This record gives sequence, structure tokens and C-alpha cells, in this order.
Amino acid sequence: MKKGEITRQRIVALAAPIFNRNGYSGCSMQDVMEATGLEKGGLYRHFSSKEELAAEAFRYALKTAVKVRTEGLEAVDSPLEKIRLYIRRFVELPSPLPGGCPLLNTAVDSDDGNPLLRKLAFDGFAAWKARICVLVEDGIRRGEIRKSVAPLQIANTIIATLEGSLLLGRLEGSRVPMHDAQSSLDLLLNVIATRPGTRPRRVPRTQTADSGRVSTARRSPRTIRK
Repeated sequence: MKKGEITRQRIVALAAPIFNRNGYSGCSMQDVMEATGLEKGGLYRHFSSKEELAAEAFRYALKTAVKVRTEGLEAVDSPLEKIRLYIRRFVELPSPLPGGCPLLNTAVDSDDGNPLLRKLAFDGFAAWKARICVLVEDGIRRGEIRKSVAPLQIANTIIATLEGSLLLGRLEGSRVPMHDAQSSLDLLLNVIATRPGTRPRRVPRTQTADSGRVSTARRSPRTIRK
């Protein structure tokens, strides 16, 4: 790998947490210069604009988050259990980047301002839906999931429930919404399964919420980020 490409990747890796935590408008090129130790000319030698850098930073952040949530899923044989494991990881594992879920952050941040970032967030959600649909379709083929189930409906329900509970948990400063979401999705998976499993376990509600940048709630040092 050439030196210029190594420098470009380093800039992206250092800029991604800043954009994810502060948003596009809240992240200045001066912030990136301070994080990387480069002058403005050094940054613009690798990126033609702040928007280009923000787009690359989002791609990096999303790839990193997806890897944390999906790594090792191929070792699980059952499609239904893969979905359960993914949900559990989303709820229990902290975000690998400060600021929380890059998809949620970018979707909210770009809703009324940046068409490029909005498109990237849209594509990110579409890819997430597609991954879940593939698992549901595989479960139907293997007889684990009822044939009457609509894969896209299940994907939409899982994503909306997880992201909605994440946002609510941030605002409340509580993990309760996410644990409730996990329990509800466990029930949903039991309903669509051809052989329903046992009742979802009760989850302790003593932890605090994730600390995404939209949160206004006070948190303890034991905060877990999503």
C-alpha cells in the first residue's frame, strides 16, 4: 500500500469518531486537523472537500459497526438463531465508535441538510434490511420459519424496534427500552418460528443507557454505548 493511501486511511479513521459524535455541521476541518496533526493543505491533498471526507468517515464507521455485530455469525447454523444473536449483540455490545450508532446518527443529521450523507444512510439501512431478509428467507427454506412470513416486514420491524429503542434509551438515560425491545423481538421470533422456543429470559434493568450525541440524560461511568 502506498504512503498516500495509508495517510488517507489514517485520516478517515481519526475523523470518523468526530463526525459520528458531532455530526456533519458540528465537525470542522480544524477539528480534523487537530486530530490528525495535519495542516489544511495536507487534508485537501487527500480529500477535495469536507463532504467527501464525511462520506468516507461514515463508510468507515458503518463498516466497523457492522463487523462488530456480525463477526462470527457464520459459525451459527440456524438462520433463526443468527437473527437472535444479532439482536442480542446490538443490545449488549457497545458501539465501536464514540457517539453511538452511525446509521441512526447520520440519518438524523442529514435529514434536512446533506443529500450525499442521506443517500449513504439510506443505502446502509437497505443493506441491513437485505441481510435480515436473506436470513428469514433461508429460515423459511429450511423449515425453521413459517412460510406465511414476509421477510421484508420482519426486517423492517427488527430495525425499527432496535433503532427506536436505542434513541429512546439515549433520551431517557436508560437501558430499559433496549431490553424491552429485545424481549419483544424474542417474542416475535417465537411467533414466526415453526417450532416456537421458550419464553424470553427477563433482562436486568440496572444498567444505564448508551451515550450517543443526541442524549441529554446524565450517565454514570459504567455507561454502555451503542
